[in-house]
Amino acid sequence: MHGEGIVMVEEGVESALRRARDARNMTLEETAEALNALTGLAADASLVSAWESGRKRTGKRNRAGLCRLYRERPEVLFAHQDGAATSVLEMSGITEVVRVLTRWTELVEAMIEVAAGAREQLVVTGSRSREKAYLAAIETAVAQEPDLVHYRVLYGPPRHRELVGHLARLLELRDPAARHHGVKTLHIGMVEPAAAMERFFVASETAAVVPLPSFHGAEGFDCGIVLGREAAVGLVHHGREACASARPVETIEAVRALPVRNA
Repeated sequence: MHGEGIVMVEEGVESALRRARDARNMTLEETAEALNALTGLAADASLVSAWESGRKRTGKRNRAGLCRLYRERPEVLFAHQDGAATSVLEMSGITEVVRVLTRWTELVEAMIEVAAGAREQLVVTGSRSREKAYLAAIETAVAQEPDLVHYRVLYGPPRHRELVGHLARLLELRDPAARHHGVKTLHIGMVEPAAAMERFFVASETAAVVPLPSFHGAEGFDCGIVLGREAAVGLVHHGREACASARPVETIEAVRALPVRNA
């Protein structure tokens, strides 16, 4: 199938990544479990399927793990992702942008909606959060949805004391060491070194909001975009991988020991 110079993997044509799994008689679930044992990340069957079909591109750490698992070179396994093939998300492009937010109040309301609507996954990234209503919406979701798995990824120490208080309250609501139905439901980590590029977004299994640099001046992030389900799922996986490689900050003592940049 061709269009504007973009080639998609034809339906019924198996990628080398899929053939490698089939050759070992592994299910999607078995592959995800074996891969996670190698990488320490959190891939699942749906993500492995998306990699195989070319709907999503495989990240660096998972690529290395799959090459090790299948004993094959990356240029073979990922040719369908790196060559002419393009993911569904990239094909959809601007259609995944549901709405542009040009006011601070709109941005906060949209972020609250994503947090309040999360039932399965809620990923929040960045170290600048301090809007009380938004932080309260996250805490309410964690308190009211016992099956919700929450990932909080910091990029360097918190910039404001409000975020430190929020992290402490999350730990009062949930014990990261507990396993609800055998699953860890609270993950808090800080990406290091501090030079790592900070990322800002909130994403659930159905929607996401990405704050943008201000349209109104040089300071702050008071605008943003609302993204649809396909992009939201991609950001959830992004945040889960980032959290898996971050330094855990999962005790009250560890949170209180964090320096605050704008104290």
